[in-house]
Amino acid sequence: MSKLREALRDLPEPVFADLLESDDAYLLVIDLPGASAETTDVSLERGRLHVEARREKALEPEFSYVEEDRPLFLDAEVPLPPDATHEGSEAEMERGVLSVRLPKRAAAPEHDITVTDA
Repeated sequence: MSKLREALRDLPEPVFADLLESDDAYLLVIDLPGASAETTDVSLERGRLHVEARREKALEPEFSYVEEDRPLFLDAEVPLPPDATHEGSEAEMERGVLSVRLPKRAAAPEHDITVTDA
């Protein structure tokens, strides 16, 4: 999981993210102010979570930019822990906060293996 923590630290400066873990899932929470469910895409590929978000900016007509530091687009990739799975995953956006729930693969149940003579 250290690769995931490192990747979260390497996200662009205007991105804030939390990683939470329970016994059966991971929860990644990313602040994306100005983005909505319609302007955000989340995908899983080869053990990585890919987030693309576009934020809407409303400029007051009597103002012009002196400095513009809030990017319109976010494109981030986050490596996932090896036990995270896309099966049953969910994502929701609420007031510019993206929450992605990724279930953990169930551990193989314990069982005895019968040994036979060859």
